[in-house]
Amino acid sequence: MSLILSASVVRVRDGLPLSASTDYEQSTGMQECRKYFKMLSKKLSQLPDRCTLKTGQYNINFISSLGVSYMMLCTENYPSVLAFCFLDELQKEFITTYNMMKTNTAIRPYCFIEFDNFIQRTKQRYNNTRSLSTKMNLADMQTEIKLRPPYQISVSELGSPNGFAHISVGEYKGTGKISAAPHQRLEPVTLPGIVSFVLSLLCGALNLIRGFHAIESLLQNEGEDFSYVIAFFLGTAACLYQCYLFVYYTGWRNAKSFLTFGLICLCNMYLYELRNLWQLFFHVTVGAFSTLQIRLRQPQGKSPDYNV
Repeated sequence: MSLILSASVVRVRDGLPLSASTDYEQSTGMQECRKYFKMLSKKLSQLPDRCTLKTGQYNINFISSLGVSYMMLCTENYPSVLAFCFLDELQKEFITTYNMMKTNTAIRPYCFIEFDNFIQRTKQRYNNTRSLSTKMNLADMQTEIKLRPPYQISVSELGSPNGFAHISVGEYKGTGKISAAPHQRLEPVTLPGIVSFVLSLLCGALNLIRGFHAIESLLQNEGEDFSYVIAFFLGTAACLYQCYLFVYYTGWRNAKSFLTFGLICLCNMYLYELRNLWQLFFHVTVGAFSTLQIRLRQPQGKSPDYNV
């Protein structure tokens, strides 16, 4: 029999439980799943905004948005589309009911325990699939899951449910060994961010053009230094990589941006004889500005779209 067994609302940054439903049963498997719940809640900030953990007879699904995660435990044969529709309803109701400021400043566990009434009503409705009247929502969720399926977390990544939990590099099914970070969405692009992106492309293009000119000069004059060509092309690669870091989230993103800026500075120091002070100042300033914008553009959770 396919059922939703329990659900909980957890704060992402520290795993503080805000509300939770009563478990449907108290078997040994359920008790282990409760431990997985706690282990996952401590790692939510490192995981994508939509995930599934399969634990034998049960599945744990969760979505995260605006600093809050909505988690549920169901039997292994419960349809994935219904599970995420259920979580989506919890998310919309919770955000509509509670001020996010109260959520962020909550100190004690289960301070929104009254939300359990809504969880229980919604759980009963989704456990009686014949009475569900959300065909349009189910169709929308089915399409969304096909376009962006939940990331599958293996039990081995969590370690032992009795302790020593550890999540390092995420090994998700169908995606190989990757970290969870690349799948996080970044905050909306600002005007300074767009300016830094365009200027980085411009610096990369200038370095590329000068690199080709250096190659032509090298072919015409055998005495020319080939290392200048390398410096120009390394500068081009560094500028383009800064653009990549600005657009996409990767692991160690901030460290990579600082190392890339350092490479830009080194290339311009080496090209000191071929550029005037204004050109050097322009390239280094653009590199610093792009590094700052990469640092300022942080990942965010997925916001619900209430108008659809």
